[in-house]
Amino acid sequence: MATVTEGRDVARPDGAPPKQRRSREGAVSQAQRASIVTRAAIATALTVLAVLWLAPLAWALVTSLKREADTTTVPLEVVPEAGFTLEAYTRVLSNDNIITWFVNSTVVTVVVTVLTLALSTTAAYGFSRTKFRGRKVLFALTIAGIMVPPQILIVPLYEQVTAMGLADTYAGIILPQLVVPAMVFILKKFFDGIPSELEEAARVDGASALRIFWQVVMPLSRSIVAAVGIFVFIGAWNNFLWPFIIISDPDLMTLPVGLVQVRSSFGIQYAQVMASALLAGLPLIIIFMLFQRQIVRGVATTGLGGQ
Repeated sequence: MATVTEGRDVARPDGAPPKQRRSREGAVSQAQRASIVTRAAIATALTVLAVLWLAPLAWALVTSLKREADTTTVPLEVVPEAGFTLEAYTRVLSNDNIITWFVNSTVVTVVVTVLTLALSTTAAYGFSRTKFRGRKVLFALTIAGIMVPPQILIVPLYEQVTAMGLADTYAGIILPQLVVPAMVFILKKFFDGIPSELEEAARVDGASALRIFWQVVMPLSRSIVAAVGIFVFIGAWNNFLWPFIIISDPDLMTLPVGLVQVRSSFGIQYAQVMASALLAGLPLIIIFMLFQRQIVRGVATTGLGGQ
């Protein structure tokens, strides 16, 4: 039984004297306060970054809803006196070529995404699981391709595509975009983290290499394949330089290239420019909203952390 004596600490059931227990509770409370302050600082920083990222988008939306005369008023008005209007969108969509350019962009982007995924997944799986002579050298060359700026290859690609007679064709736009070394690297790192025992079990059951790849490996890689597909889709949809160089026929132009032609023919009309930019980016926003979970999950499992 614990007794109380003058000048001595009272013993507790946990065996710790009051002073030690108070110091321990103080340390815990300080740690909790530090954690709260850290989380508040992170939340504040993320909020500021989100506002900075959304501000141009919000300004583009507001400008696209103004009349052309209201876009150049001094001082600038967020809400014009005449109110908002859809006039800029009506004028942009009234261009007969807009639908054609949108269809061209959709066809090119979908084909590039599908074929790039097919090539990248098979190449990455080959590097990850197949043992052959020169594999390390070939993979090193693939990684080296990440460091080569695409702009350096524009001239030789143009000469090659022109010599093949593919200028002003869908094939001329699509073929140079199919090889993406960065995606091969990401997929290879992910495949390295898949236990080989699963494939060995399927092989014992008599499954072929193609069946193992399609029915065992690919279902386990849905998140990373979805993330890679979305990244490729965004890159192909926003690609301006190569289609601008290889295409001169207005009926084959993609949306980014066609909108530049509209902008130059109408002159600098800021409401229409902003409306065109928002219309061009709308499919990407929809794709991101639908597949944002796959994007986050894919980025989190790209082979980092020892895989």
